[in-house]
Amino acid sequence: MSLSKPNPAQAYCSVLICINTAWNLANFRAGLIGGLQDAGYDVTAVAPADGYETSLNCRFVPLKMDNGGTHPVRDGLLLLRFIRLLRSERPDVFLGYTVKPNVYGSIACRWLGIPVINNIAGLGAAFVRTSWLTHLVRGLYRLALRRSAVVFFQNEDDRALFVSGGIVRAEQTARLPGSGVNLQRFVLQPMPRSETSGNGSVTFLLIGRLLWDKGVGEFVQAARLLRGRGLNVRFQLLGFLDVKNPSAVPREHVDAWCAEGLVEYLGMTDDVRPHIAAADCIVLPSYREGVSRTLLEAAASGRPIVTTDTPGCRDVVEDGVTGLLCRVRDADDLAAKIAQMTEIGAAARSEMGRQGRRKVEREFDEQLVIKMYLSAIEKVLSAQATRPTSVRGEK
Repeated sequence: MSLSKPNPAQAYCSVLICINTAWNLANFRAGLIGGLQDAGYDVTAVAPADGYETSLNCRFVPLKMDNGGTHPVRDGLLLLRFIRLLRSERPDVFLGYTVKPNVYGSIACRWLGIPVINNIAGLGAAFVRTSWLTHLVRGLYRLALRRSAVVFFQNEDDRALFVSGGIVRAEQTARLPGSGVNLQRFVLQPMPRSETSGNGSVTFLLIGRLLWDKGVGEFVQAARLLRGRGLNVRFQLLGFLDVKNPSAVPREHVDAWCAEGLVEYLGMTDDVRPHIAAADCIVLPSYREGVSRTLLEAAASGRPIVTTDTPGCRDVVEDGVTGLLCRVRDADDLAAKIAQMTEIGAAARSEMGRQGRRKVEREFDEQLVIKMYLSAIEKVLSAQATRPTSVRGEK
């Protein structure tokens, strides 16, 4: 797919992309950064430095950010840091991701007259569990997104929730196919055993940050149930431990599960492809996602999926065609679907994987996401060019 170039009036325009970790930029936004650069934009990436910024092929500016905290003083200082940074950088467009860049970065841009395009990639723990924090985050989003040029959502459920709650106006919003997946990097992989083999165990892999909200507890309970029935299955976990998140699974829990023989913990990696290739099926019993990147990468690699019938998960899976859907927060139903995936045999699992690859090619190619961003940025810049300087803010 060829990407459009900015017109001469927009050439050399600057785009600032901000997210909560450099790791996130390197792993999930590198394709977008490259696409923007190919289209002629000058891209600056902003995030807390964590070592992954060295792999970014663009200018990087570190910004200290307390991602898991809700302390009003620290958040107030973050807003001031955003104002100072944006006043210095003066980008033509600000692209915000994750809660704090979307909230405090957008508020700072509003004061400075910088156009904003937000991406609500998922609602996080504050929306999964209703609490005082839920009301606070909704109020902050309502304040921050009021003047945004575009607010991208990755699934219709999240968009409807924000529109019905008066957080955004429907005309501000648009739908992205998740963050997309690089179909040249994630290619169709042969299954780990031949279709005629029936003696080996079937391997089920959960990839993601080890959070209760990812359904890690249900995954382990399903392992306990199926092991008790004598099913020949392996359960594996791959992802970050010790994350700063109210839903984080303690390390001692994982150690105990491994000691009990329920799961194998594979650690964390910057390249999930060999682990996907070695698995028979990818499992994600998440309570809610934007659109799960893990599931997109699994489907692109030709792996069948077991996941929950919940926003951001069911968007990727056609039940009975590319995988199986189970009820959310229901270990018994998850165990039943994993058992079903085991019993259908290698040939049926392989065909599900091929169908999943075709679905991703049709709907979730990363190039579709890049094209939508380019279109949104060009519209924003064209609108800015027709506004008086006093409204746009001085450059």
